[in-house]
Parts: sequence; C-alpha cells; structure tokens
Amino acid sequence: MRKKTSLAIIIFLISAHLTFLEGKDKVTEVKLKDRPSVTPAAGYYQGNRSPLLPGPLVKLPVGQIEVRGWLLSQLQLMRSGFVGHLPEISRFLKEDSGWLSLQGKGWEEMPYWLKGYGDLAYLLKDQEMIATARKWIEAILGSQQADGYFGPVDNREANDLWPNMEALLCLRSYYDFSHDQRVLDFMSRYFRFELNLPEEKFLPGSWQKLRGGENLDSVYWLYNQTGESWLLDLARKVYRRTADWASPILTPERDRQWEESSFYHGVNIAMGLKYPALYYQQSGEKQLLEAVERNYQQLMTAYGQQPGGMFAADENIRPGYNDPRQGAETCTMVEMMFTWETLLKITGETIAADRVEDIAFNSLPASMTPDLRGLHYLTAANLISCDRSGEHDFQNSGTLLSYDPWSSRCCQHNVAFGWPYLAEHLWLATSDQGVAAVIYAPSSVELKVGPRGQVVRLIEETSYPFSGKIVFTVVSAGEVAFPLYLRLPGWAQKALISVNDEQPAEVKAPGKFAVLERRWKYGDQICLNLEESVQFNFWPGIGQAISIRRGPLWFSLEIKEIWEKYNGTESWPAWEVLPGSDWNYALVIDRDNLAKNVRLIEKREVAYQPFSLENAPLILEARARRCPGWVAEGKMAGRVPPSPPPVAGPEETVRLIPMGCARLRITCFPWVRSEK
Repeated sequence: MRKKTSLAIIIFLISAHLTFLEGKDKVTEVKLKDRPSVTPAAGYYQGNRSPLLPGPLVKLPVGQIEVRGWLLSQLQLMRSGFVGHLPEISRFLKEDSGWLSLQGKGWEEMPYWLKGYGDLAYLLKDQEMIATARKWIEAILGSQQADGYFGPVDNREANDLWPNMEALLCLRSYYDFSHDQRVLDFMSRYFRFELNLPEEKFLPGSWQKLRGGENLDSVYWLYNQTGESWLLDLARKVYRRTADWASPILTPERDRQWEESSFYHGVNIAMGLKYPALYYQQSGEKQLLEAVERNYQQLMTAYGQQPGGMFAADENIRPGYNDPRQGAETCTMVEMMFTWETLLKITGETIAADRVEDIAFNSLPASMTPDLRGLHYLTAANLISCDRSGEHDFQNSGTLLSYDPWSSRCCQHNVAFGWPYLAEHLWLATSDQGVAAVIYAPSSVELKVGPRGQVVRLIEETSYPFSGKIVFTVVSAGEVAFPLYLRLPGWAQKALISVNDEQPAEVKAPGKFAVLERRWKYGDQICLNLEESVQFNFWPGIGQAISIRRGPLWFSLEIKEIWEKYNGTESWPAWEVLPGSDWNYALVIDRDNLAKNVRLIEKREVAYQPFSLENAPLILEARARRCPGWVAEGKMAGRVPPSPPPVAGPEETVRLIPMGCARLRITCFPWVRSEK
C-alpha cells in the first residue's frame, strides 16, 4: 500500500489563514502572504549589504539559469538574426567606433547593444559570441584614464556620463560571468572620479540628468560587492543630482519645469519610474515606494488605456494622443521590462512580474519580424499597416513602422537585452535560503538552498504563456529542505497545486506567492495549474473600448498580412507588412454574459517560433459586426469610436490570435450589444 504523504502549501498574507480541500490522504493548509520573507544576509547570493535595506529576492549569477523551449528559440533567433550580426550592419559598431579608438564618436549605441549581446552570449554559452563581447569589454577596460574616467574622448568633452552608465551594465554582467577582479577595480576608480567631480559639473542636464538612476543602480551594485562605505556618499550625490522622479509625473508645474522632448520622452519615463525605489533601499523612506506606484497609475490612466503593458508615447507622451494606435518605442518596451524586473527584487511583489510578462508576451514579440532579422521603431495595440510612408500622426517623422534591420538606431541596438534579461529573472533566490519561480517559461536552475547550502536543480516544463500548466522536477543528491515559492499571477483567479501523487490543493489567491516547504528528494514533481478563463477589460479612457485576454495573453483580430520587400540586401531585407483583410469590427457582447460570444476554438503545438500569424498556438472565435464609420486616417487606424458605435451588416465570426503573434492587429475594440 502506498505510504501516505502530506503537502504543506503555505501562502502567507498578513493574518489570513484558510484551511480547505480535505483530501482522503491529507488536509492542505493555506496561509497568505504578499512577498517572500526578508531575512538579512541569510541567503547564499549577494543581496544588499547593510545599511541598505535587504530585498526579498536576489538575482542569480549569469549562467545559473538555463532556458529551454520557446524561450531558447528566441535567444537562438536573436543570435542568427540582426542582434547577433549587428556589427555587420550598424555603423556604430565598426572599427572607427570611439569605444575602440577613443578618438571617434561613441555614444549610447554600442553599450546599448553590448549589454544584451554579452548576456545573450553567456546564456547560450556561445564561445564565438563571448569572444566578440570580450573585444568590446577589453576596449572599455582599456580606456580608463588616470583620474578614473573612461570611454570616448568626445563624451568627456561634452561632460556626458550617460553612455558610461550603460557600459557599466555590460561590465556587471561580464563580472557575473567571469569574476574578473579588474571590473571591481575599474568601477571603483570610476566612481571615485564621479565623487570628486564638482557638484555643478555632475549630471548637469539632458539625458544623463534624467537617467541618473542607472548610475545609482551600479553604485549600489559595487557597494554590495566591496562594502566600501564612500560609495553610499556617492549614491546620495547621484540621487541628489538626478531629475526628480519622486514627485507626480503629470502636473502643470512639470510642464513648465521640463521641456517636453526630455522629461516626457517615453524611454526616460520607463527608466525613471524605478528611481525612487532604488534610493528607497538607502533612505528607507516608504513614500519613495509609494511614489513609484502613484506615478505608474497616473501614467497608465492618462496614456496606458490599452493592453500589452505599454503606454502611448510615439517619442513623447503628448496630451490628446493617448489612443492605442499611437504606439511605443521598442526601447521603451525593454526598459519598462527592466524597471519591473528591478522592482521585483526590491519589493518582492508579484505584480511586478505580472507587468514584465504583460510586455514580454504581448508587445515585445511584434516589434520584430518572426525571424528576428528586422525591427520597427513603434509598435501599437491597434496597428493596421507596417508601411514605410509618413502617413501617420506620430511625433517623429520617417520610417517608423516598417521592419528594417538597418534603421531605428536606438531600438536597433537596445532591443538586444529584452529577452536575455527576462531569462535571467525567471528564477530568483530568496533570502530565507529558498528559490522563487517568478516569471514562467521552460527552463532549469541550479543553486544552493537550505540551511546547509546543498546544491539542487529544478527543471521547469511548460508551454506557458500558451498554457497554464507548469511542472517542476527536483534533482538533488539527497534529501534537502528549502522553501519553493511559486508566483500566482494576478489574472489567475484559481490555481491547483500538487506534489507527486498527493491531493491537489485549490488556491484562490491571485497576486500572492504559494510557498511549498518540505524535505525534497530526487524526482519530486510539483504541478501548478493556473486557471485560464477568457477575461474582458473595458478601457474608460478610450470610450469604454473592450479587450480580451486569456491567461497572460491579450488577443488581437487576425488580419491577413501581406509582406513586401522594399529595401536592404538579400541577407538583410527591409519589409512592409500591409493588410489583406478588413479590420474595422465592433465586437458583439452580452453585458450579462461576456463569455457567451467568445470561445477558444483551437490549440496548436507550440512551434519553434510561436509568435507569428501562421504559428499562433491559441485561436479564439468571437462575434462581431462591421463598423463602417471607423476608417483609416492615412495609414493609421482611426481613433477607437465610443461604444456602442453605428454598425452595419449581419453578425460575423472573427478569429482572434495572441497579440504577440500579430504584426497587424486590432486589440482595443468598440462593442455593441448582442441582439439575441
């Protein structure tokens, strides 16, 4: 007879305590808590040193997480795509670059690319790519002057430290991978240079003042490595000299204080949102954490009334330009992901991971061609033509929507870190000597856990985000006790969790962590099943437009795509993607039964590249009617008309595919009531 076992699934939240689901083998006890426990200096991986506040989650060194499945294919496609071959394409990565010669120009482009390319090389363990990354790393290390400054001479003459902030991120990842002591010595000398700069000459203006928090993050990183107390003095100086991101973002006073082209730039906002939380680690002022969420809510209420985690900023956020057709830069997407990855470690709150996934699984994939050999500047929730014309009501001019590996200078380089940084945040160490599965994707991790620091490997098998079923397998040399944290996404109203053959526990705690504490042995399996019901979201700021999601995925109207080459070379062509079917539909809904007219009709095996029209793993079917008054304005979709709009013709059946699979898409729909 099988030996009886018990499963303790612990989900902590303040004083709440629930016990339910009495199986014939056991009773599952459920407690509730918002984030992992914080135990200063108890873990095996470098978190914050005192007096910095300890964080609940700690990033693992590069290389300890191994990606698999569809996420591995994204990294491999990056390698074979334009990111892996950018030195052949980009004029900023040639031998005359100021980062190599020190005499030529060299601004943000090279370190933008290198911080992603290097991490991609380390994740793939690709020796040729690692050697290419080392070429640029050695150039950075070799550029340091006697007073500690480094980088191209032109930047020093302009008193511009912004490009160096990005270069420091490249060095941090390289140190994680190599443990090269030169990096710590180099950064210490450079930060001495910054500490000695006169106040008025340090971060005087422009990008560097608005983005000074990137510098602050690296100061804290070095302090946590070395413990040199003077670095905390520099941190105070950096925060003091950085633009004020703790005050409300959208105020009349701000309009007068900042030029629209700087403070209201989409990328600056995506970066700046996290800066108060960074300094909170040193100051302990809780109002700084509160400022982050207040500013985010203010931003998204005014400009983020759309699915996919982004906000309308077709260069800058602009009053009156908040419709989901306005789009966001690819740079803004990956920086917004990095902001939430950073906040995840500082706060331990699951909503930060929800927000990373929202962007990564919905907005980011469509910023590039499915083969990752071309990119466009702007991606929008409602986008009916990826053409090269200027017939769009955007702030910038030029080719912003067609897919071109040769253009979109900043995004062309900066997109490189989107997928690699996400891969490095799938698993995080906890300060109570455990591990957290935070962002779900097929992967494995190897790390030290438990009171004796035993090495354990965890394998995650899943097709998430295309399925809510996730299976974890424990690989260990013997029995080992440690807490395993599983994030329960905010969209999942219910989850089932089981270990081996035990009775599953039904958990209704969206936005919390499920914690399993037990003595684990080789081969133990944990199964997490997240409920994936079709859900509906109304956008009050866009005339009550409606969007549909299932699990972490938003769904867009399936529009036939016509791909036409127009420029580039045979190896690196540029593409226009034009619509081959109608797009101006209003969904037919029953307000008393929203799911009545929408249903899942097809599940497909997840392909090597699932983020394409042809390979969409999930297809929904909805009822809709044509909305003849909703017409194109130039090559853009018209503004979403208030619901219910005038419609014509009979009800039709339309197909909806995941937002990230659609290069052309309508994701915010007007709606009319069902007549039946």
